[in-house]
Amino acid sequence: MTIIDSEELDPHVSKLLSYATSTNKIKSEYNLYVHNFNRSLYGYESGGIIVGCVGIEVIHSEACEIKHIAVDEAHRGNGHGSEMLRYVRSKYRKITAETDKDAVLFYRSNGFVITSLGEKYPGVERFRCECGVY
Repeated sequence: MTIIDSEELDPHVSKLLSYATSTNKIKSEYNLYVHNFNRSLYGYESGGIIVGCVGIEVIHSEACEIKHIAVDEAHRGNGHGSEMLRYVRSKYRKITAETDKDAVLFYRSNGFVITSLGEKYPGVERFRCECGVY
């Protein structure tokens, strides 16, 4: 895992972020990682290219929130997402994330406890995922 902090948004990273946020938010979310001290974006490389990324916001020294996590479509199902979660878990005791129903099984299979937040947006149920203790 390598920190991604270049001022210029790499096309591979932009594509990955498009899986985790709306297209019109990619640049602003990326800028938050580059310019905010409490946010970090990590890249997962395979074959010399970035095929996955995980973005976190540090709550305090032992806790963080996963803001974005994505794996390139051609590389999914190979354990890269789980590998990125293990990396984050090695650094923080408490990890939270908010997601939609498509990612609930991924987080659950990686040891997260899932709680429904209900229909947070019209027609969209959201879930809180938590792992670890303080």
